[in-house]
Amino acid sequence: MFAVGRTQLLLYLLAGAFRRKTLPKFPIYLDSPMAIEATRIYGKNNELFDEEGQEMVKSGELRKNLDIAKACPKPGDSRALNDVSGPCMIMAGAGMCTGGRIVHHLRHNLPIAGTVVLIVGFQSANSLGRRLVNGEKEVRIFGERVPVCASVHTMGGFSAHADQRGLLDWFGAIAPAKPRTIITHGEDRARGVFSELIRTQHGIKTDCPNLGDVIEI
Repeated sequence: MFAVGRTQLLLYLLAGAFRRKTLPKFPIYLDSPMAIEATRIYGKNNELFDEEGQEMVKSGELRKNLDIAKACPKPGDSRALNDVSGPCMIMAGAGMCTGGRIVHHLRHNLPIAGTVVLIVGFQSANSLGRRLVNGEKEVRIFGERVPVCASVHTMGGFSAHADQRGLLDWFGAIAPAKPRTIITHGEDRARGVFSELIRTQHGIKTDCPNLGDVIEI
C-alpha cells in the first residue's frame, strides 16, 4: 500500500538526499489523508526506527530536512495544488492510479510537458498505472481522453510484499494442516506458477478465481 510504508520510506530517503545535498530542496505536498495519518503514527513510534533513522530523529536532521513537506488533508488543499507554480512533488494515492486524489492530479498534469510521473509500486494489468508504465500516449480518465505529454519513470525496490520464495516459506508453516487455499493477488501467469508450486511441494490444490467468481467459504 502506497500510503502505509512506501510514503514514509520515500520521505525518509528524500530527507537523506536533502541532507547530503545530492538533491536540492523542493516543496513536497503529501496529498493523502491515510498517508498523513500513517506518517503521524510513524513519528510517534520512532524508537522502532533503525540506528540511522533514530540518529536523524535525535539530531533534528529529519525534521529539518523535511520542513518543506506540507500535509494536504482536506479536498480543498488538494484542489489548490493545481495552482502551485514552480517545481514540487505531489505524493498521492492510490498506488495503481485507479482511484483517490492521484487520478485528479494525473488528469490535470499529464497533458503538461515537463511533468514527471514517478511510479514506485507494481501496477496490475489494465490499471491506469500500468497503461502509463507501458508508455501509452493517451489514457482515459473520468471518461475523458487525456494526452500523456508527461514523462513516466518507475523506481523499484519499494514493495513490502514478500516474493515467491518468501510466500512459499510462509505457506510451509501452515501447509501440514492442508488449508483450503485461494490465490487472488497477482497476475494470472504468476498465480498459475505459484499454484503449481504449492501443489507439487505440499499436495494442496488451490483455487485461482477470476473477477466476478463467487466462492463459498
